[in-house]
Amino acid sequence: MRIEVTIFPYRQDSAELFETIAHLPWAAFLDSCHPYSEQGRYDILSADPRSVLITQGEQTRILGSGGSMSLSTDDPFQLVSDALGTIQPGVQDLPFCGGAIGYFGYDLGRRLESLPSLAEDREQLPEMAVGIYDWALVVDHQQQRSWLVGQSTARLERLRQQLLSAGEPAAKPASHSPYRVLGEISSNMNRDEYLASLSKIKQYILDGDCYQVNFSQRFSVSAKGDPWQAYKGLRQLNAAPFAAYLNTPNCQIMSSSPERFLQLRNGLVESKPIKGTAPRAEDPIEDKMLAEMLKNSPKDQAENLMIVDLLRNDLGKVCATGSVSVPELFKLESFARVHHLVSKVCGKLATGENALSLLRACFPGGSITGAPKLRAMEIIEELEPHRRGIYCGSIGYISFDGDMDTNIAIRTMVHAQGITRLWAGGGIVADSDSEAEYQETCHKASALLDLLRRKEQINAEYG
Repeated sequence: MRIEVTIFPYRQDSAELFETIAHLPWAAFLDSCHPYSEQGRYDILSADPRSVLITQGEQTRILGSGGSMSLSTDDPFQLVSDALGTIQPGVQDLPFCGGAIGYFGYDLGRRLESLPSLAEDREQLPEMAVGIYDWALVVDHQQQRSWLVGQSTARLERLRQQLLSAGEPAAKPASHSPYRVLGEISSNMNRDEYLASLSKIKQYILDGDCYQVNFSQRFSVSAKGDPWQAYKGLRQLNAAPFAAYLNTPNCQIMSSSPERFLQLRNGLVESKPIKGTAPRAEDPIEDKMLAEMLKNSPKDQAENLMIVDLLRNDLGKVCATGSVSVPELFKLESFARVHHLVSKVCGKLATGENALSLLRACFPGGSITGAPKLRAMEIIEELEPHRRGIYCGSIGYISFDGDMDTNIAIRTMVHAQGITRLWAGGGIVADSDSEAEYQETCHKASALLDLLRRKEQINAEYG
């Protein structure tokens, strides 16, 4: 497989480029939110994959070129690995040279663990949707350079001309339509119900069932129009380095995630779990005070450390003995609406393991389950009224050269069947202040909720 690489004119905002392909089948935009975020570097844009894998329940549909279709009950992670084929030489300095892009939903964890079926699956979306893409536009904002990579010279030239038309009126699809919110935003539980569930979680902790449980509420609202228009607003209001927009036949995903789940580069693994949150303040002095309080909070540090230990254990399943380390602990990182405590857990992938076995060993991420993972997931299933679906799963890529980068799908909206849904949660430990935990979910969801509450203004301001 020969990979063609051509230099492409750099643009500061990749959203202008993606607009030219956003209407294509399975369009995918892995977005560092430049120029609105200082923390991101690479953007990856692609569409029209050569094959797709869609897992729902025990079955995976594999759709190939020419309309071919096959079904499999094999492990979905292994199926993606098989679809990628033998690891190929990469392209120097490029994180992605074609490969898999898509999502692995939280409930894909049911293929790995035996869990009860208590929460309602309102969305009925696939647990996994991954395309195998043989081309991509890769943008490096640090070097201010872009490359078009792919396997077909003729196709790359057509795509090059299409992308070069960015900004021209003819480049926008005729189906472009405003995104409109049609009613009031509602949660799947009120404050009292949320606090009652937290009381049950604390009792489980006191009984010794678990140490921490990540508990969330879900917001939803009727909406119509083009979700891409909403995403353009979201990336300005809540810029994040691991953001993404995915356009699948079943749903559109708008993620402004600040959290890296797993990165694999040349056999080296990095995870950056987030645990510990404080709101931002407009006043600089108050904002600094809130940040310092979070940084020095024993409760938040303990919460973070529990997840670091869980991740060390997960990485230990597939990393070389003695290679797992924690080079950063409780580092303060600030985003548009919140401050976070972020740690870094690293390792060296063991011989015989690959990106998909790494993802499988750590899935779903411990920062959005709790510890121990299986018991926390059982409690989540018991107390959250609805299945999480894509929320708290992972979005990202696995390149043909074996490298990978994925997020934790938090600060994420999913639009399907005329409904836009979003979630917010937090880690509950023995000494959690229940009212403060409830308010934390509101802080985390604030940018997404603010965007939806603008209703008619969304298209006017960002379209």
